[in-house]
Order: sequence, then C-alpha cells, then structure tokens
Amino acid sequence: MSQQMPRVIFLLFCLSMMSMMYVAKFGVYMDAQFRSERRLVEFSSKQPSEIERDSSREVVASLQERIRNLENLLASTSEKAKHLTSQVTNQTLLIRSLQEFKNSTEKNMESTSTRVSSNTSEIMTDILNNAEILKGVALKSEYELIPFTKFTLNRIFLVEPGLGRRVVEKPIGYKRKDINDVILYAMGELNKRRTADMKLYEMEDFIEGMYRTEPLTGTQYELYFRDIDNSNKRSSYKKITVVRPFTTLYNVEETSKNTSDTWINLVLPLSGRKDAFQQFLSRFIRVVINQDQRVFLTVVYFGQDGLEDVKNLMTSTAKTYRYKHMKLVTLKEEFSRGRGLQVGVLSWKTNDVILFLCDVDIVFNVDFLERCRLNTEKGKRVYFPIVFSLYNPNVVYSLQDMPIPAEKEQLVISRNTGFWRDFGYGMTCQYQSDFKSVNGFDEYISGWGGEDVFLYQKFVKSDYMVIRATDPGIFHLWHAKQCDPKLNSEQYRSCIRSKALNEASHAQLGLLAFKDEVRLHKSLAGNQTGLPPQIGLIDGPSLIRSHEAREPVR
Repeated sequence: MSQQMPRVIFLLFCLSMMSMMYVAKFGVYMDAQFRSERRLVEFSSKQPSEIERDSSREVVASLQERIRNLENLLASTSEKAKHLTSQVTNQTLLIRSLQEFKNSTEKNMESTSTRVSSNTSEIMTDILNNAEILKGVALKSEYELIPFTKFTLNRIFLVEPGLGRRVVEKPIGYKRKDINDVILYAMGELNKRRTADMKLYEMEDFIEGMYRTEPLTGTQYELYFRDIDNSNKRSSYKKITVVRPFTTLYNVEETSKNTSDTWINLVLPLSGRKDAFQQFLSRFIRVVINQDQRVFLTVVYFGQDGLEDVKNLMTSTAKTYRYKHMKLVTLKEEFSRGRGLQVGVLSWKTNDVILFLCDVDIVFNVDFLERCRLNTEKGKRVYFPIVFSLYNPNVVYSLQDMPIPAEKEQLVISRNTGFWRDFGYGMTCQYQSDFKSVNGFDEYISGWGGEDVFLYQKFVKSDYMVIRATDPGIFHLWHAKQCDPKLNSEQYRSCIRSKALNEASHAQLGLLAFKDEVRLHKSLAGNQTGLPPQIGLIDGPSLIRSHEAREPVR
C-alpha cells in the first residue's frame, strides 16, 4: 500500500502538469469551441417551427437577391429592346416608304404604259381610220392613188423602175431586210395562238405579198400564206395585213380566205379578129379548162362579120372539152368596148360573181386568176392590176438578129421586152354588185379608149378600196394599132401615146433611129478585125438568157 502511494502521487502530478500545459496552449480555442457547442446545444433545444422560419428567411433573401438581379437584367434587356424597337421602327418606316415609292412608281409606270398604250392605240386607230388600209377612202382624182408593188421571196415587180429602169429586181440590202422582217413578223403573229401539237407557219408557206408607202401613215403590207390547217383543200389562204407606221410593225388584221368555190365571169368584147380570138381560146383551154376550171366566159360580139366563125370556135371548144361555162352575146352595133362590157356584165342573171373585164390580146395564168379572187371583196375592194405590156417582137428580136420565138417564150418580164402599163386601167376585177353600184361604164363613149379610165375614176372617188398593183401573171401582147383620125383630141393623143410606148424601149427606138450609123460602125469594126460583124445591137446578155427575172405563164 505504502509502495503504491508514490506512484499515485506521481501520476496525479503528471496529470496536473499536462492539464496546465494544455490550458496554457489551447485555452483561447476552447472558448470558441465552448461557444460553438453552446449554440449547437441551443439550436438543438429549439422547436422545429423556428428552424423552418429561419430557413425560409434565407430562401426569401436568396430569392429577393435573384429577383433584384433579374430586374436589373430585365431593365437592361428592356433598354436594348427599346433600342432594337426603335431601329425596327425606323427600318419599317423606310421599307414602307420604299414600298409606297415602288407602288407609286408602278402606278405611274402603269398609268404611263396605259397612256402610252392608249396613245399608241389611238394613234393606230387614227392611222387606220385616215389611211386606205382596211377600207377605201374617197380621193379627188386617180392621180392621188398610190399603187402597190408585188413581191415574192426573191422578186420585186416594180411599178416605179427608179434609176436602173428595172421592171423587176431581186431584193437586196434594205429591201431584202424589210421583206424578211415583215414575213417573219407575220409568221410570228400567225403562230401566236398555235399550240405545241400544231404545225407552225414557216417561210416556205409564204406565197406572195404587196406593199405601198403612204407619206402620212407608213408602209402597208398584205401577205398571203398557204392555210396550213387546210393543206388538203385547194385554194385555201391565210391573209395578214400589216402596217409599219414609221415605227415598229403593227398587226392590223388576220383573215382566212378559201377561193375554191369562187367563180369569175370573164367578159370579153370582140369585133372581128378571128385569129386573135382563136389564140385567146387556146390560152383559155390551157389555163382555165385544164387548170383553174372556175371561170365562165362571156363573149360580147359586135356585128355580123366573123360572127359564125366565133360561134363555131366556141361550140367546138365546149364540145371537145365538155366545158359548158361559155356564152355568146351578140350586138348589131358599132364596136364600143364600154358598151360591150356593160352588156356582158348585165347578162349575168344568177348570184353575185367576180367580173374580170378582159381584152382578146391579154395573156394570163392561174396565179393571176387567184389574185383576181383574193384582191376583190364584195362592197369593199376592187382590183386594177398593172399589166406588163410587151414590146413589138419584130423590133425586140430583130435588133439582136434573132428569130421571133413562140408566144409563150416571149412572156418575159425584162426592161428589154416590155414595161408596166401603169396608164392602163382596162383589165379589172370586181363583184358585179360593186360594178353596178358605181353605175358601170359610160356606154356613150365610142371607139378606142376612155371607158376604163372613167370606171377607175368612179371607184377612186368612192369609198371602195382600189388595189392597184403590178401583177407578174398578166401580159398585154403587142399588136398593130391604128389610131382613127376621127377620134376626139384627147382619145387620139392617148392612142398615139399608147402606140409609141408599145413599140419598143427608149434605147431600142434610139437604135432604130440611128440604125445607119450603127451599121456603118459594124462594117468598119468587121473590116478592122477581120472578124464577122457582131450579132445584135443591144449590149449585154441575150433577152432569152437575160439575168433579169422571167415569169413564164403556166
């Protein structure tokens, strides 16, 4: 017991020393620890509701802080939104202003376009109303009428020969471009309303056309195409009238025309001239009976001399070719072309018909007969073709030391073989009703000439549209002409003028006038060279092989 006492005291001493050292070292931290433990004890002693209340305050405080941050962010965003809204508003105002400007511009353009279109339409209407395009215009005299010029793809038949004195020429330069432009434009107009499965009009469908230029309105064109929708039908055409009013081309009218049932009454006044009539019948057989087959022949014969021969020729032709469309009307009077044509016209008693007032010395082909049908329109249009008049073959071919060829080979359009008879109005096509409406011919004109001019003047001064154009399908054969000295002064001058113009060209008449000098030159040239004299007095190629266009009659 006594032995253990010191150990106990030593342990107590050690414990005391360690306690003092701990307190000395950790006394400060112990207070904090005690305070923390105290709060823990206090907190653990609190009720659950108080804990929840404190937690809620912290959540609320946190939420309020977040709300303040969101409000600040919202305020900043709102400021940006206001700035963007201002920009959008400005852009909207700008766009609206541009849109209003665009609409205003479009309205102005539309209004301008409408005004321009309206003005163009008014101008075209004014042009069409004032010009002789779709209807006739009453003129004061025949000198005011402007003739048409006939053309095809490769030929122009000139009514005004110009510097080269050509009666026919190949279109070159601006004339070629003009014709091509018009044909292509017409094709485009005809093809506008054609669907993909339909055949289109092409250049080879173009047949022919004619044009004339009026100084105050522009150039008028009438073009004929084959009617490709009726290709199996004979005599079906598509006609388009185009005008170039000194600006772009303008489509005036499109029409279709079928001439398969359109008959012509050819009225021929005659007195004597059996041989000429026999040749006329031969041509009639070749062109009408064998080809066209839609022409009625009315011969008005004056007097008794040669009447039986004419009857026999007509009867023989009718029986041989079984062609019953012929009639002979006889008059026991002195010959008067106007009287004969008037009687022949009035002798037709059936339905209205196209009249072709003709002469025995006229040669025509089937193309002319179609133009006779196409260029006449009841109550509106009459056709006065400009005939190509042939010179005296005895002069034309003898100057070249050539034999006179057959009649068919003489039908050549060349400045050396003839001229466009622009002063002649005897050959004409019109409906019988239109002939009657202007009271026909002046029957009191006797002898040669004058009646055709008066009829022409009547139509010119009326509301009919007079188609005056060169026609390469009709020729006037040369024949000896005697001017009766009993004619009045005007008729006699016209007869002499016609006789002089019919003989030969200016150059050919000059060669005849100076033939002695030409022969002397030929003989001297032959002696100097030792060669035979040159054949022919006209320079350049032979007439038969002329480079100018030849239009044979079919």
